[in-house]
Order: sequence, then C-alpha cells, then structure tokens
Amino acid sequence: MTGVLKVLLLLSLCLVVWTVPIDRNQDPPEEEKPEENADTGLYYDRYLREVIEVLETDPHFREKLQTANTDDIKNGRLSKELDLVGHHVRTRLDELKRQEVSRLRMLLKAKLDGTNAQSVQMDHASLLKQFEHLDPHNQNTFEAKDLELLIVTATKDLENYDAERHEEFKRYEMLKEHERREYLKSLDQEKREEEEKRIEELKEKHRRHPKVNAPGSVDQLREVWKETDGLDPQEFNPKTFFKLHDTNGDGVLDEQELEALFTKELEKVYDPKNEEDDMMEMEEERLRMREHVMQNVDLNHDRLVSLEEFLKSTEKKEFNNPNEWETLDDTKPVYTDEELQRFEAELQDKEMELGRRAEKLRQEQELLKESSKVLEAQKREYQQAVMEMSQKQKEQQALNRQPPSGPNGELQFQQEMQKLANEDSQVVKVPVNQNGVQNNLPAEPPQNLPQHTS
Repeated sequence: MTGVLKVLLLLSLCLVVWTVPIDRNQDPPEEEKPEENADTGLYYDRYLREVIEVLETDPHFREKLQTANTDDIKNGRLSKELDLVGHHVRTRLDELKRQEVSRLRMLLKAKLDGTNAQSVQMDHASLLKQFEHLDPHNQNTFEAKDLELLIVTATKDLENYDAERHEEFKRYEMLKEHERREYLKSLDQEKREEEEKRIEELKEKHRRHPKVNAPGSVDQLREVWKETDGLDPQEFNPKTFFKLHDTNGDGVLDEQELEALFTKELEKVYDPKNEEDDMMEMEEERLRMREHVMQNVDLNHDRLVSLEEFLKSTEKKEFNNPNEWETLDDTKPVYTDEELQRFEAELQDKEMELGRRAEKLRQEQELLKESSKVLEAQKREYQQAVMEMSQKQKEQQALNRQPPSGPNGELQFQQEMQKLANEDSQVVKVPVNQNGVQNNLPAEPPQNLPQHTS
C-alpha cells in the first residue's frame, strides 16, 4: 500500500497491533506490510480496506496516489479521479458498496430487534443516513461522492480514536476499582485488612522500577540505538537513526514504527509475568508516549513524522534536557470520584435491569412449563378418546354381525360359503343311464292331499 495512503489506514493502525523490538541482527525485508488482522477500530474497517485495495489495482489512480499530498487525500479532492478508473474497477467498487449497504441493513435490523421494535416498519433509506461513510441516496453504485465521504469520515473517526481509547481505559480502571471494593466488602475484618495490605505491597513493588526516559528524548533514542540497534551510543546520529527505524523505507515514521521505539522503556515498568503489572495499563502508557512525541514532533499534524520534522525536534532544548517522564503511577488517577460514583450508579442500574430481565425470563419459563403440562394432558385425553371410539366401533360391528375385512379391504365370507357348501352336499343326486341321459323317475304322489269332490 502506498506511503501516502497510510494517512487513511495507518492513522491508528498501530493502536491495536502489539509492537515488538526490532531485531537489527537480521536483514530487514524490503518492505514490511501491516498485519492482515490489524484493525483500525472502525466499524467499516473491512469496507475501507477493500475499496483502497481495488483502487490501487488501477494504474492511473495508483499514480495519482503516489503524487498526491496529504491534504489532497484528507479533504477528499482525490475522489475526483474516480471517473478515470477502468470499468472493471468501477464494477468491483459497485459490488463492494452493495455488500456494505446489505451489511448495514443487517446491523440496523439487529439493532431494532434488540430494542423490541420488530413491529416498526423500517425505512432503510432514512436509517442509512446515520452512516456517514457512504452516500445513502444511491445504494447500488460507487460514485465519486462515496469515495469522498469514505476518506473524510475515516480521517475524522481515526483522529477521534485516541480519545475513545482513553475513555475505554478510564472505564476499565473504574471497573477494576469497583470490583476491588466489592471484593473487600465480602471479607470479614481480619481478611479485609490482610488483602488491603497485600494490594499495597503489590503497588509498591510495581513502583520500584528503573528510570523511564522521556519518549523522543536523546536519552531514550540513544538507549534504543545501543540496546536494539547494537551501536555505540557515543556515535548516535539522528539521521541514521531515522533511516534505521523507517522500516519500510517510505520516508516517514508512522505510528507503528514510533511505538516500536518505546518497547524498551515499557519493559522497565511492565512484565506480563508479574501479578502487580497490568498489561492494559502498559498499552495506555504506550499511547501516552506516542501522543507526547507526536505533539512535539509532528508539526503538520498528519500523524506521520518526516525526516525534516524529526531532525528539527532534535534541535529543541527539550530533546537534550527533558523532564523526567511520569508514568501512570506518578500521575493523578484517570478518573475523579464523581466519575466513579456515576459509573457505579450505571453498573447498579444495569444490574437491576438484568435482574428484571432474568425474572421475566424465569416467569416465561414457568409459563412454558405450565403450557407444556396442559398440552400433555390434552394429548393424553385425546389418545384416550380415540381408544374409546375405536372400542365402540368394534362392539357395534359385532352387534351388526358384520364380517371382518380382509388385508386388502375386501369382505370375507368364509362362514357363509361354508354354510352353502354344507347345503349342496345334502341335495339328492339324479341317476343317469349308460348314454348319459337322466332317467325319468315318476314323481311320487303328494302325501295327504285333500280329496275334492265334483
């Protein structure tokens, strides 16, 4: 990805990437690329990346990116070049936008479902207006306005990302304090005193660490020059140092490359093996260090440090005579007592709401159990009624002497056929002569016939 384009993706890419010391004993690769799983923290991060990757496949647009300055990118003027890209690029961008609109619709539906608003008719066109990174009026094609909105919105959101990270850390610290207090309340007096003593010992142990050099100072950079680069600190050269740590050779130090410089200082204070060292605090410390350097070195506020800006910073008085760096333990708490009280009140409200929901679910579960019992009883009654009806039909058939049916549904007449066969066996056989002609036997006169007189 081009160096200029880092204004978009590397504004805060390193905020979520775990940086490690640079091993100067190995030859660095020609170009280091950001990790694929690194995330800017934006809810449209994937869409942003895919759009940029597709645009860079167009030779004309890629050339414009390489020659554009930071202001052209940040204010969206570069979007006018979209009309000159190839047809296949525009087709792919159209597809990406339709996918993003579909994803946003799913998010909106999930949000409405979560607020029990299923019965509300959704006007997607109106709801999509709350998303500023695309044009909601055109949901099918990717136009120059979409690129302009995407760039401007991403720049604005990433510039606010540091503040959001500080707020997230503040809530983390307040939750940790709340849980500590609640745990102490659950203990008896003796155990509570023992636990409080143990916590104070851990805090004191954490405070005992070597001196932390101010980030960006000559002492801090010389320590990296010696420990990481393996060079003589007396031969420290700012220009050489810059080129050594511009790992991808794009002529600037981005935030990821800067934060890699602070690892040695952070290791003096934080060790993941120690119970007293909080790794969340270490990442907050890393952020504070980067902000300190950017505030003093990044003159044009593009969140990138050029060689010229870096060399100018080494001419300042603070570079050679910096104030001692104050870690989080040396500064005042990140929250006030009033903020902690409001936070605990919010937690209590949420716990009560969860309790109400749990009770509602319990009641609904009881209703389901009762309904299940009723349905089971009705099923048994129905089965009993069917059995009784079948029995009555059999009894009625027996009374009507109806022959049973055969396997194919035909009626069986075995008893009647047997009766007819017995009757045939009792019929008198008529003798025949040798020629097969029946002998005419005289009929017997009728017996006891009444005598009629003339």
